[in-house]
Amino acid sequence: MTVVEGAGVRAPEWRGGFGRLWTAAVFSSFGDALRGSALPLLAATLTDRPLLIAAVTACGYLPWIVFGLLGGAVADRVDQRRAMWTVDALRGVLVACFAVAVALGHASIGLLIALAFTLTTLQTLFDNASTALLPALVDREELTGANARLMTGQRVAGGLLGAPVVPLLLVAGAAVPFAADAATFLVAAALVASLRSTLPDRKPRPPGSTLRREIAEGLRTLAADRALRGLCAATALCNVGVGALIAGMVLLVTGWLDAGTAGYAAAMTAYTVGGLTGGVASGRFVARLGRVRAVLLAGTAQIGALLVMGSARSLGALAGAMAVFGFMGMVWNVQTTTLMQERAPAGQLGRVSAAFRTLAVAGAPLGALLGGAVATAWGLNTPALLAALFFVLSVLSLIPALPADVPVVAPDDDPTEVHAPR
Repeated sequence: MTVVEGAGVRAPEWRGGFGRLWTAAVFSSFGDALRGSALPLLAATLTDRPLLIAAVTACGYLPWIVFGLLGGAVADRVDQRRAMWTVDALRGVLVACFAVAVALGHASIGLLIALAFTLTTLQTLFDNASTALLPALVDREELTGANARLMTGQRVAGGLLGAPVVPLLLVAGAAVPFAADAATFLVAAALVASLRSTLPDRKPRPPGSTLRREIAEGLRTLAADRALRGLCAATALCNVGVGALIAGMVLLVTGWLDAGTAGYAAAMTAYTVGGLTGGVASGRFVARLGRVRAVLLAGTAQIGALLVMGSARSLGALAGAMAVFGFMGMVWNVQTTTLMQERAPAGQLGRVSAAFRTLAVAGAPLGALLGGAVATAWGLNTPALLAALFFVLSVLSLIPALPADVPVVAPDDDPTEVHAPR
Protein backbone atom coordinates (compact mmCIF):
# COMPACT_ATOMS: atom_id res chain seq x y z
CA MET A 1 0.00 0.00 0.00
CA THR A 2 1.34 3.41 -0.95
CA VAL A 3 1.57 6.04 1.76
CA VAL A 4 0.77 9.66 0.96
CA GLU A 5 3.26 12.04 2.55
CA GLY A 6 1.92 15.34 1.41
CA ALA A 7 0.40 17.08 -1.55
CA GLY A 8 1.74 15.32 -4.62
CA VAL A 9 4.39 13.41 -2.64
CA ARG A 10 4.12 9.61 -2.51
CA ALA A 11 6.37 7.09 -0.78
CA PRO A 12 8.10 4.53 -3.02
CA GLU A 13 7.55 0.78 -2.76
CA TRP A 14 10.37 -0.89 -0.82
CA ARG A 15 10.05 -4.21 -2.63
CA GLY A 16 11.97 -4.68 -5.83
CA GLY A 17 14.61 -2.44 -7.30
CA PHE A 18 14.28 0.59 -5.04
CA GLY A 19 14.81 -1.44 -1.87
CA ARG A 20 18.02 -2.96 -3.18
CA LEU A 21 19.26 0.39 -4.49
CA TRP A 22 18.51 1.94 -1.07
CA THR A 23 20.36 -0.83 0.75
CA ALA A 24 23.38 -0.48 -1.54
CA ALA A 25 23.42 3.28 -1.00
CA VAL A 26 23.27 2.84 2.78
CA PHE A 27 26.14 0.35 2.84
CA SER A 28 28.23 2.54 0.58
CA SER A 29 27.52 5.67 2.64
CA PHE A 30 28.55 3.89 5.83
CA GLY A 31 31.90 3.12 4.25
CA ASP A 32 32.22 6.63 2.82
CA ALA A 33 31.73 8.06 6.31
CA LEU A 34 34.45 5.83 7.70
CA ARG A 35 36.86 6.94 5.00
CA GLY A 36 35.71 10.57 4.99
CA SER A 37 36.21 10.92 8.75
CA ALA A 38 39.45 8.92 8.86
CA LEU A 39 41.18 10.71 5.95
CA PRO A 40 41.40 14.20 7.55
CA LEU A 41 42.39 12.66 10.88
CA LEU A 42 45.11 10.65 9.13
CA ALA A 43 46.18 13.75 7.21
CA ALA A 44 46.45 15.68 10.48
CA THR A 45 48.89 13.07 11.79
CA LEU A 46 51.04 13.40 8.67
CA THR A 47 51.21 17.22 8.57
CA ASP A 48 50.16 20.24 10.62
CA ARG A 49 49.94 22.55 7.59
CA PRO A 50 46.30 23.58 6.96
CA LEU A 51 46.89 24.13 3.25
CA LEU A 52 48.10 20.55 2.71
CA ILE A 53 45.16 19.13 4.65
CA ALA A 54 42.86 21.33 2.55
CA ALA A 55 44.49 19.95 -0.61
CA VAL A 56 43.17 16.47 0.27
CA THR A 57 39.64 17.90 0.36
CA ALA A 58 40.18 19.90 -2.83
CA CYS A 59 41.29 16.82 -4.76
CA GLY A 60 38.12 15.10 -3.65
CA TYR A 61 36.18 17.67 -5.72
CA LEU A 62 38.53 18.46 -8.61
CA PRO A 63 37.61 15.45 -10.81
CA TRP A 64 34.06 16.80 -11.16
CA ILE A 65 35.51 19.76 -13.06
CA VAL A 66 37.74 17.57 -15.25
CA PHE A 67 35.56 14.51 -15.84
CA GLY A 68 32.05 15.38 -14.62
CA LEU A 69 30.52 16.19 -18.01
CA LEU A 70 32.11 13.14 -19.61
CA GLY A 71 30.75 10.93 -16.81
CA GLY A 72 27.22 12.18 -17.49
CA ALA A 73 27.45 11.55 -21.22
CA VAL A 74 28.75 8.03 -20.65
CA ALA A 75 25.97 7.39 -18.10
CA ASP A 76 23.36 8.19 -20.77
CA ARG A 77 24.96 5.71 -23.18
CA VAL A 78 25.56 2.65 -21.01
CA ASP A 79 23.60 0.27 -18.80
CA GLN A 80 23.53 2.36 -15.62
CA ARG A 81 23.18 -0.68 -13.38
CA ARG A 82 26.31 -2.28 -14.85
CA ALA A 83 28.26 0.96 -14.68
CA MET A 84 27.39 1.43 -11.00
CA TRP A 85 28.38 -2.04 -9.79
CA THR A 86 31.57 -2.04 -11.85
CA VAL A 87 32.63 1.31 -10.41
CA ASP A 88 31.86 0.20 -6.84
CA ALA A 89 33.83 -3.02 -7.28
CA LEU A 90 36.82 -1.06 -8.60
CA ARG A 91 36.61 1.46 -5.76
CA GLY A 92 36.51 -1.40 -3.26
CA VAL A 93 39.76 -2.82 -4.66
CA LEU A 94 41.47 0.60 -4.62
CA VAL A 95 40.51 1.36 -1.01
CA ALA A 96 41.58 -2.14 0.05
CA CYS A 97 45.01 -1.49 -1.46
CA PHE A 98 45.17 1.84 0.36
CA ALA A 99 44.31 0.11 3.65
CA VAL A 100 47.24 -2.24 3.11
CA ALA A 101 49.53 0.74 2.45
CA VAL A 102 48.39 2.42 5.67
CA ALA A 103 48.86 -0.80 7.66
CA LEU A 104 52.42 -1.12 6.33
CA GLY A 105 53.25 2.49 7.26
CA HIS A 106 53.44 3.82 3.70
CA ALA A 107 50.75 6.52 4.03
CA SER A 108 51.65 10.00 2.83
CA ILE A 109 49.87 13.22 1.94
CA GLY A 110 50.61 12.51 -1.72
CA LEU A 111 48.96 9.09 -1.49
CA LEU A 112 45.91 10.58 0.27
CA ILE A 113 45.56 13.17 -2.49
CA ALA A 114 45.88 10.50 -5.21
CA LEU A 115 43.24 8.32 -3.54
CA ALA A 116 40.80 11.21 -3.14
CA PHE A 117 41.24 12.22 -6.80
CA THR A 118 40.85 8.67 -8.15
CA LEU A 119 37.77 7.80 -6.10
CA THR A 120 35.99 11.00 -7.09
CA THR A 121 36.88 10.44 -10.75
CA LEU A 122 35.05 7.12 -10.60
CA GLN A 123 32.23 8.76 -8.64
CA THR A 124 31.46 11.11 -11.56
CA LEU A 125 30.16 8.12 -13.53
CA PHE A 126 28.52 6.40 -10.54
CA ASP A 127 26.52 9.42 -9.30
CA ASN A 128 25.24 10.42 -12.73
CA ALA A 129 24.26 6.83 -13.50
CA SER A 130 22.45 6.57 -10.14
CA THR A 131 20.49 9.78 -10.73
CA ALA A 132 19.48 8.57 -14.21
CA LEU A 133 18.52 5.09 -12.98
CA LEU A 134 16.18 6.07 -10.13
CA PRO A 135 13.29 7.30 -12.34
CA ALA A 136 13.32 3.85 -13.98
CA LEU A 137 12.69 2.22 -10.58
CA VAL A 138 9.94 4.46 -9.14
CA ASP A 139 6.99 6.46 -10.46
CA ARG A 140 7.23 10.22 -10.99
CA GLU A 141 5.02 10.93 -7.95
CA GLU A 142 7.42 8.89 -5.82
CA LEU A 143 10.62 10.75 -6.75
CA THR A 144 10.56 13.21 -3.84
CA GLY A 145 9.91 10.42 -1.35
CA ALA A 146 12.51 8.16 -2.97
CA ASN A 147 15.20 10.84 -2.92
CA ALA A 148 14.36 11.77 0.67
CA ARG A 149 14.59 8.13 1.75
CA LEU A 150 17.85 7.58 -0.12
CA MET A 151 19.46 10.68 1.36
CA THR A 152 18.06 10.04 4.85
CA GLY A 153 19.29 6.45 4.81
CA GLN A 154 22.69 7.61 3.63
CA ARG A 155 22.79 10.20 6.40
CA VAL A 156 21.87 7.62 9.06
CA ALA A 157 24.56 5.22 7.88
CA GLY A 158 27.11 7.89 7.08
CA GLY A 159 26.85 10.18 10.08
CA LEU A 160 24.79 8.65 12.85
CA LEU A 161 26.44 5.22 12.54
CA GLY A 162 29.63 5.70 10.52
CA ALA A 163 31.36 8.82 11.84
CA PRO A 164 31.07 8.01 15.59
CA VAL A 165 32.52 4.53 14.94
CA VAL A 166 35.74 5.91 13.44
CA PRO A 167 37.50 6.73 16.76
CA LEU A 168 36.76 3.17 17.93
CA LEU A 169 38.09 1.63 14.72
CA LEU A 170 41.20 3.80 14.86
CA VAL A 171 42.02 2.23 18.23
CA ALA A 172 42.33 -1.09 16.37
CA GLY A 173 44.60 0.47 13.76
CA ALA A 174 44.81 3.35 11.30
CA ALA A 175 44.03 1.01 8.39
CA VAL A 176 40.84 -0.49 9.85
CA PRO A 177 38.37 2.25 8.71
CA PHE A 178 39.69 1.95 5.16
CA ALA A 179 39.46 -1.85 5.15
CA ALA A 180 35.84 -1.58 6.32
CA ASP A 181 35.15 0.99 3.58
CA ALA A 182 36.51 -1.40 0.95
CA ALA A 183 34.16 -4.14 2.20
CA THR A 184 31.10 -1.85 1.96
CA PHE A 185 31.97 -0.96 -1.64
CA LEU A 186 32.00 -4.66 -2.55
CA VAL A 187 28.67 -5.34 -0.78
CA ALA A 188 27.09 -2.37 -2.56
CA ALA A 189 28.42 -3.61 -5.91
CA ALA A 190 26.78 -7.01 -5.36
CA LEU A 191 23.42 -5.43 -4.48
CA VAL A 192 23.40 -3.15 -7.53
CA ALA A 193 24.42 -6.05 -9.78
CA SER A 194 21.29 -7.90 -8.60
CA LEU A 195 18.98 -5.20 -10.03
CA ARG A 196 17.17 -6.08 -13.22
CA SER A 197 18.91 -4.71 -16.28
CA THR A 198 16.13 -2.38 -17.48
CA LEU A 199 17.23 0.84 -19.11
CA PRO A 200 15.17 4.06 -19.06
CA ASP A 201 13.40 4.92 -22.34
CA ARG A 202 15.81 6.60 -24.73
CA LYS A 203 15.55 7.98 -28.22
CA PRO A 204 18.07 6.50 -30.67
CA ARG A 205 21.16 8.67 -31.03
CA PRO A 206 21.23 10.50 -34.35
CA PRO A 207 23.85 9.40 -36.88
CA GLY A 208 27.21 11.01 -36.25
CA SER A 209 26.42 11.84 -32.63
CA THR A 210 29.55 12.29 -30.53
CA LEU A 211 30.20 12.61 -26.83
CA ARG A 212 31.06 16.27 -27.34
CA ARG A 213 27.72 17.01 -29.01
CA GLU A 214 25.80 15.05 -26.40
CA ILE A 215 27.55 16.94 -23.59
CA ALA A 216 26.67 20.24 -25.29
CA GLU A 217 23.04 19.13 -25.57
CA GLY A 218 22.91 18.49 -21.82
CA LEU A 219 24.37 21.93 -21.11
CA ARG A 220 21.80 23.58 -23.39
CA THR A 221 18.93 21.73 -21.67
CA LEU A 222 20.14 22.95 -18.28
CA ALA A 223 20.59 26.53 -19.50
CA ALA A 224 17.08 26.60 -21.02
CA ASP A 225 15.33 25.74 -17.74
CA ARG A 226 15.13 28.83 -15.53
CA ALA A 227 14.54 27.00 -12.26
CA LEU A 228 17.38 24.53 -12.81
CA ARG A 229 19.68 27.29 -14.04
CA GLY A 230 19.05 29.40 -10.95
CA LEU A 231 19.49 26.49 -8.56
CA CYS A 232 22.71 25.50 -10.30
CA ALA A 233 24.23 28.98 -9.90
CA ALA A 234 23.16 29.13 -6.25
CA THR A 235 24.55 25.67 -5.51
CA ALA A 236 27.88 26.56 -7.15
CA LEU A 237 28.29 29.52 -4.80
CA CYS A 238 27.27 27.41 -1.81
CA ASN A 239 29.85 24.81 -2.68
CA VAL A 240 32.66 27.34 -2.56
CA GLY A 241 31.64 27.91 1.05
CA VAL A 242 31.13 24.20 1.74
CA GLY A 243 34.60 23.43 0.40
CA ALA A 244 36.10 25.97 2.79
CA LEU A 245 34.04 24.64 5.70
CA ILE A 246 34.87 20.96 5.13
CA ALA A 247 38.56 21.66 4.62
CA GLY A 248 38.76 23.50 7.93
CA MET A 249 36.27 21.55 10.06
CA VAL A 250 38.72 19.11 11.64
CA LEU A 251 41.02 21.98 12.64
CA LEU A 252 38.08 24.13 13.79
CA VAL A 253 36.99 21.42 16.25
CA THR A 254 40.34 19.99 17.32
CA GLY A 255 42.28 23.30 17.23
CA TRP A 256 39.95 26.29 17.69
CA LEU A 257 37.69 24.50 20.20
CA ASP A 258 40.35 22.05 21.45
CA ALA A 259 37.65 19.35 21.53
CA GLY A 260 39.74 16.48 20.13
CA THR A 261 38.61 13.65 17.89
CA ALA A 262 35.63 12.91 20.14
CA GLY A 263 34.44 16.49 19.67
CA TYR A 264 34.86 16.14 15.91
CA ALA A 265 32.73 12.98 15.96
CA ALA A 266 30.10 14.77 18.10
CA ALA A 267 29.91 17.70 15.68
CA MET A 268 29.50 15.42 12.69
CA THR A 269 26.84 13.40 14.55
CA ALA A 270 24.87 16.60 15.22
CA TYR A 271 25.07 17.38 11.50
CA THR A 272 23.71 13.92 10.75
CA VAL A 273 20.81 14.21 13.20
CA GLY A 274 19.85 17.53 11.62
CA GLY A 275 19.98 15.94 8.19
CA LEU A 276 17.76 13.06 9.28
CA THR A 277 15.15 15.48 10.56
CA GLY A 278 15.35 17.42 7.32
CA GLY A 279 14.85 14.25 5.29
CA VAL A 280 11.72 13.31 7.24
CA ALA A 281 10.25 16.81 7.03
CA SER A 282 11.30 17.57 3.46
CA GLY A 283 8.10 16.43 1.70
CA ARG A 284 5.68 18.50 3.79
CA PHE A 285 8.11 21.40 3.98
CA VAL A 286 8.31 21.72 0.21
CA ALA A 287 4.64 20.96 -0.49
CA ARG A 288 3.79 24.26 1.22
CA LEU A 289 6.54 26.45 -0.23
CA GLY A 290 7.44 25.07 -3.65
CA ARG A 291 10.89 23.81 -4.48
CA VAL A 292 12.79 27.05 -5.18
CA ARG A 293 11.33 28.94 -2.20
CA ALA A 294 12.16 26.01 0.08
CA VAL A 295 15.77 26.11 -1.12
CA LEU A 296 15.88 29.90 -0.62
CA LEU A 297 14.73 29.53 2.99
CA ALA A 298 17.19 26.68 3.55
CA GLY A 299 20.12 28.77 2.33
CA THR A 300 19.13 31.71 4.54
CA ALA A 301 19.00 29.51 7.64
CA GLN A 302 22.39 28.03 6.79
CA ILE A 303 23.93 31.51 6.78
CA GLY A 304 22.98 31.93 10.43
CA ALA A 305 24.33 28.48 11.29
CA LEU A 306 27.69 29.26 9.66
CA LEU A 307 28.02 32.52 11.57
CA VAL A 308 27.54 30.60 14.82
CA MET A 309 30.15 28.02 13.77
CA GLY A 310 32.69 30.74 13.08
CA SER A 311 32.16 32.64 16.32
CA ALA A 312 31.14 30.07 18.98
CA ARG A 313 33.76 28.92 21.48
CA SER A 314 31.80 25.96 22.85
CA LEU A 315 31.23 22.52 21.36
CA GLY A 316 27.51 22.68 22.26
CA ALA A 317 26.93 25.83 20.21
CA LEU A 318 28.87 24.38 17.28
CA ALA A 319 26.87 21.13 17.44
CA GLY A 320 23.57 23.05 17.43
CA ALA A 321 24.67 25.06 14.40
CA MET A 322 25.76 21.86 12.64
CA ALA A 323 22.30 20.35 13.27
CA VAL A 324 20.58 23.34 11.65
CA PHE A 325 23.06 23.26 8.78
CA GLY A 326 22.36 19.55 8.23
CA PHE A 327 18.56 19.99 8.34
CA MET A 328 18.52 22.74 5.76
CA GLY A 329 21.18 21.08 3.64
CA MET A 330 18.98 18.00 3.32
CA VAL A 331 16.02 20.12 2.20
CA TRP A 332 18.26 21.76 -0.41
CA ASN A 333 19.70 18.49 -1.73
CA VAL A 334 16.44 16.55 -1.97
CA GLN A 335 14.70 19.30 -3.89
CA THR A 336 17.48 20.04 -6.38
CA THR A 337 17.92 16.35 -7.21
CA THR A 338 14.17 15.76 -7.60
CA LEU A 339 13.80 18.84 -9.75
CA MET A 340 16.46 17.54 -12.14
CA GLN A 341 14.76 14.15 -12.39
CA GLU A 342 11.34 15.71 -13.02
CA ARG A 343 12.35 18.28 -15.59
CA ALA A 344 15.12 16.68 -17.66
CA PRO A 345 14.32 14.41 -20.63
CA ALA A 346 14.85 10.78 -19.65
CA GLY A 347 17.50 10.25 -22.33
CA GLN A 348 19.42 13.32 -21.16
CA LEU A 349 19.15 12.90 -17.41
CA GLY A 350 22.73 11.72 -16.98
CA ARG A 351 24.05 14.69 -18.96
CA VAL A 352 21.81 17.27 -17.27
CA SER A 353 22.76 15.83 -13.89
CA ALA A 354 26.44 15.96 -14.86
CA ALA A 355 26.18 19.53 -16.12
CA PHE A 356 24.45 20.61 -12.90
CA ARG A 357 26.91 18.79 -10.66
CA THR A 358 30.00 19.87 -12.59
CA LEU A 359 29.05 23.54 -12.58
CA ALA A 360 27.86 23.34 -8.97
CA VAL A 361 30.90 21.49 -7.64
CA ALA A 362 33.40 23.61 -9.59
CA GLY A 363 33.75 26.08 -6.73
CA ALA A 364 34.43 23.48 -4.02
CA PRO A 365 38.17 22.94 -4.74
CA LEU A 366 38.65 26.70 -4.80
CA GLY A 367 36.73 26.96 -1.54
CA ALA A 368 38.87 24.25 0.08
CA LEU A 369 42.08 26.03 -0.86
CA LEU A 370 40.64 29.41 0.21
CA GLY A 371 39.64 27.82 3.52
CA GLY A 372 43.17 26.57 4.09
CA ALA A 373 44.61 29.96 3.17
CA VAL A 374 42.34 32.03 5.44
CA ALA A 375 42.81 29.56 8.31
CA THR A 376 46.58 30.00 7.97
CA ALA A 377 46.38 33.79 7.75
CA TRP A 378 43.56 34.74 10.15
CA GLY A 379 42.67 31.80 12.36
CA LEU A 380 41.07 28.36 12.36
CA ASN A 381 37.52 29.77 12.70
CA THR A 382 37.65 31.93 9.57
CA PRO A 383 36.74 29.22 6.98
CA ALA A 384 33.23 29.04 8.50
CA LEU A 385 32.86 32.83 8.24
CA LEU A 386 34.10 32.71 4.64
CA ALA A 387 31.47 30.03 3.95
CA ALA A 388 28.75 32.31 5.36
CA LEU A 389 29.77 35.03 2.89
CA PHE A 390 29.39 32.69 -0.08
CA PHE A 391 26.01 31.47 1.18
CA VAL A 392 24.85 35.11 1.25
CA LEU A 393 25.87 35.43 -2.41
CA SER A 394 24.10 32.15 -3.15
CA VAL A 395 20.80 33.27 -1.66
CA LEU A 396 20.97 36.56 -3.56
CA SER A 397 21.62 34.71 -6.84
CA LEU A 398 18.61 32.44 -6.25
CA ILE A 399 16.08 35.28 -6.00
CA PRO A 400 15.74 35.74 -9.82
CA ALA A 401 14.67 32.08 -10.10
CA LEU A 402 11.64 32.62 -7.86
CA PRO A 403 9.24 33.48 -10.73
CA ALA A 404 10.04 30.03 -12.14
CA ASP A 405 9.18 28.25 -8.88
CA VAL A 406 7.47 24.92 -9.45
CA PRO A 407 4.97 22.77 -7.53
CA VAL A 408 6.03 19.49 -5.98
CA VAL A 409 5.14 17.13 -8.82
CA ALA A 410 3.87 18.77 -11.96
CA PRO A 411 5.86 21.80 -13.18
CA ASP A 412 3.74 24.17 -15.19
CA ASP A 413 6.30 26.33 -17.01
CA ASP A 414 6.92 24.11 -20.04
CA PRO A 415 8.83 21.31 -18.34
CA THR A 416 10.38 18.34 -20.04
CA GLU A 417 8.99 14.89 -19.38
CA VAL A 418 10.49 11.94 -17.54
CA HIS A 419 9.33 8.48 -18.53
CA ALA A 420 9.62 6.02 -15.66
CA PRO A 421 9.10 2.41 -16.78
CA ARG A 422 8.38 -0.05 -13.96
